[in-house]
Amino acid sequence: MTKDFDLNELPCCNIGVVGHVDHGKTTLTSVLTGKFTDEHSEELKRGISIRLGYADMQIRKCEKCKAPACWGTTPVCINCFGKTELLKTISFIDAPGHETLMATVLCGASLMDSAMLVIAANEKCPQPQTKEHINALELSGIKNIIVVQNKIDLVDQKEALKNYREIKEFLSGTIYKDAPVIPISAQHKINIDVLVEKIYEIFVKDKQAKDKNSKEDPVFLVARSFDVNKPGTKIGNLKGAVIGGSMIKGELKTGDVVHICPGVDIRGKYTALEAKVNKIIQGNHPLKKAHCGGLIALETTLDPSLSRSDSLVGNVVGCVGKIPTAKNTIAMAVTYLKREAKEDTNIRKGDVVMMNVGTARTVGICNNADNKKNIYNFSLKLPVCVLDNQNIALSKQIDRRWKLVAKGVSLNQ
Repeated sequence: MTKDFDLNELPCCNIGVVGHVDHGKTTLTSVLTGKFTDEHSEELKRGISIRLGYADMQIRKCEKCKAPACWGTTPVCINCFGKTELLKTISFIDAPGHETLMATVLCGASLMDSAMLVIAANEKCPQPQTKEHINALELSGIKNIIVVQNKIDLVDQKEALKNYREIKEFLSGTIYKDAPVIPISAQHKINIDVLVEKIYEIFVKDKQAKDKNSKEDPVFLVARSFDVNKPGTKIGNLKGAVIGGSMIKGELKTGDVVHICPGVDIRGKYTALEAKVNKIIQGNHPLKKAHCGGLIALETTLDPSLSRSDSLVGNVVGCVGKIPTAKNTIAMAVTYLKREAKEDTNIRKGDVVMMNVGTARTVGICNNADNKKNIYNFSLKLPVCVLDNQNIALSKQIDRRWKLVAKGVSLNQ
């Protein structure tokens, strides 16, 4: 690892920003990081998040004010303009709130260590996607969240307290019943310092870049992939395919030879790819090793055409022979999530189900269903790699919308 920068500049964890559409997730991310994550042309045109957005934030402590409530990259305190000390850097994953993009949320949840659930104070709680996102967080094994009661400037004290009670009542039936609720106005930057202090206290304090599993076989989940070469670049200057995502186990080093699985479709059959890691980038810093924590980009020796337009999203990267082979069929034990009583969530033989496995997404057809034991067999349209004890999100079409109905665990590892 290079020594020419503070190690605290490397993101130590990924924090998701989730919630119902138009409750202020992207605005809040922009206030915290200085980056507006809706960069895609369609996002700008429609005014909603469509893809996962990524941005980093530094948490700083003022030498005079003492509280770790300064944020961004400015080295001076926002209150007294005094000198600050860099404590930690964290990565935010801004998830879309629209119901048709739930699969994208599930993809992002597989990379999150913790999350902020954004709820607008001027709307009744819970809204439909508030429920869906809570289910997604719980299914993904995320234990710690902060509830951000946004748009507090649009309501009076009585309405704010009513909304707060609705939030607490909603959370009472979940594992997040004791989660703190922080009222803010992202638009006017009100109470952001309190939120940052709570983020540091709950998510970040005493948290090192996660290398506790560094001795395990490395596993990297691909959430983005790019061809970074500009048109007209000479062949000798071309850079290999770049994949972005997070380490969830172990560590990768420059020069390592890795398998990328399931790989790419070649004449109707998926074939795993083998490549060498040429470069590792995290937080704009070149590294010799990629550890767990934060979002990472790997430049590989693959043909850059293979990584265009996120074409490698959903792949799992690891050492040769150390990651599971791709599956075209899967048997799993299924646990149903709580939903409205009127909704038919049961999966039956012949049903088409959308599955999210880590950052991968595929469609499965139920070949056999044992509803008493909740054991199901599926044929998959696209192959996926399933890790040990990995939760699989199952969505079913209800009222012409894909809705999260259950989680599964593979039985045929």
